[in-house]
Amino acid sequence: MRFFRVGICCLLAFDVLAFGATEKWSQAVLEVGASVLLAVWAIRQYRRKVEYLSIPPVFMPLCAFALVVVLQLAFHLTASRYSTRIELQLLTTYLIVFFLMSQAFSRKRHWRAFVWFVMTLGFFVSIFAILQSFTFNGKLYWFRVMRFGGLPFGPYVNRNHFAGFAEMAIPFALVPLVLGKVRRERLFLVALFALVPIVALLLSASRGGIVSFVVQMAILFLLLLIRRVGSKYVIAGGMVVLFAVMTVSWIGVQQVLTRFAGIQNLEVSAGKRAAMRRDTWRIFIDHPIIGTGLGTLQMIYPPYDSVYDGKIVNHAHNDYLEGLAETGLIGGLCCLWFLGVLLRNALKGMVALGGSFGSVLNLSGLVACCGILVHSLVDFNLHIPANALLFFISAHMAAVRLETTDPAAEESRLHGNPQRKTVVSS
Repeated sequence: MRFFRVGICCLLAFDVLAFGATEKWSQAVLEVGASVLLAVWAIRQYRRKVEYLSIPPVFMPLCAFALVVVLQLAFHLTASRYSTRIELQLLTTYLIVFFLMSQAFSRKRHWRAFVWFVMTLGFFVSIFAILQSFTFNGKLYWFRVMRFGGLPFGPYVNRNHFAGFAEMAIPFALVPLVLGKVRRERLFLVALFALVPIVALLLSASRGGIVSFVVQMAILFLLLLIRRVGSKYVIAGGMVVLFAVMTVSWIGVQQVLTRFAGIQNLEVSAGKRAAMRRDTWRIFIDHPIIGTGLGTLQMIYPPYDSVYDGKIVNHAHNDYLEGLAETGLIGGLCCLWFLGVLLRNALKGMVALGGSFGSVLNLSGLVACCGILVHSLVDFNLHIPANALLFFISAHMAAVRLETTDPAAEESRLHGNPQRKTVVSS
């Protein structure tokens, strides 16, 4: 299964570095890559006499949501079959990666390696973002021209979307640190892996990102208080956050913003955001059952635009309202089911597993998800493929249960039985 673990990590890294996978070519690479991994896995399973199938708890709500989108296409209940089909392809890709992760990441050592990978990715992307912010020449990666302008940070055209990535990457390092699950010789390295993304997040000057990070820290320390974690570990995490704030104050966020003063600003005003929320709600009221079709807001929105400014509105800057408008109550209930299963399994895992690595994994995933869910109230991070993929991975982490027996060993034990067996766990 190492091939699949490496493949998933490569897909995640590629998505982040390829401008968040917001362009058609990068989305095609993501979809083809995930399809190839699934095909190889299917061939591998077919050639074995014993099949091991693991179904994560939050997988079924996602499948139900995908079924809603399929119904929109099958019964012509979408305003744009093309847009809905494109979104369904991305959703199917997330499901494939989600499914393969539950098959390939079954042991403690697998998840440890993945946590180190995300910490490393977050660290180097944040270093690149900070360096680029001080040497910015109006181009992404110093050579890619932004045709439609922007206020970029790191590989993302929009600084708010970098903030969404940082919100999910920070808990991978910060949570093990405050729980005291880091070896003494690695304390400095893990603290650095937590510090640099926090500094980058603050330097991005994303208001939604900073507020979401504050909420994350409040949730984290509340859960630590409930679990009565040792004070010295909590203080260590607090010192990392405090040092990050001091570093940003020393650097001066105003200096960063000044470099972007001459760039076309794509930020939406508070008044326009409020109008977009009201208008999106009106779309939902007119299409309450199954919505207008996933990915169709841009086509449906113009007649509802109450504050017309000549600009195209492609997202509502509120993922919840946009989801309701595009998939109706049925899709909204699927999303609520997903969040309910996620929260229940994450909290149950933290209580049942105590101070084990599995509990650290659940808490890291939960805090990461909380950050992006709060940010989704004022932005559309879940429509950025790289961030959406990391969100679903974090959701799987929050609800996963580390197995006590090795599936590969179990398959080997049963290998002599000619009858195929399928084990489904949830």
